[in-house]
Amino acid sequence: MNYDYQQIDDVIHSRIRTSIMAVLISTEEAEFNFLKEKVNATDGNLSVHLKKLEQAGYISVKKLFVDRKPLSKYKITSKGYKAFEAYINNLENIIKSNKK
Repeated sequence: MNYDYQQIDDVIHSRIRTSIMAVLISTEEAEFNFLKEKVNATDGNLSVHLKKLEQAGYISVKKLFVDRKPLSKYKITSKGYKAFEAYINNLENIIKSNKK
């Protein structure tokens, strides 16, 4: 049986967004610079991907000021956790369905 590739979540399915979700699923929350270092992205590129995940409701952001400097902290939502879990399960199913 071949698995339906259309089941893959397009919001998560990009190298940077998958990496962001993987980091956030293993931490309580992460600051922008921590994510930038972990996923090896530029400020602008990371911002675009974070915004897309936030718009989907997969992550939440808390913006603060520390010593008058802006600080953004990101956290995976329960919707995001479920979506990432489903994404990983879908990938596993695709792999299993293509084994001979």
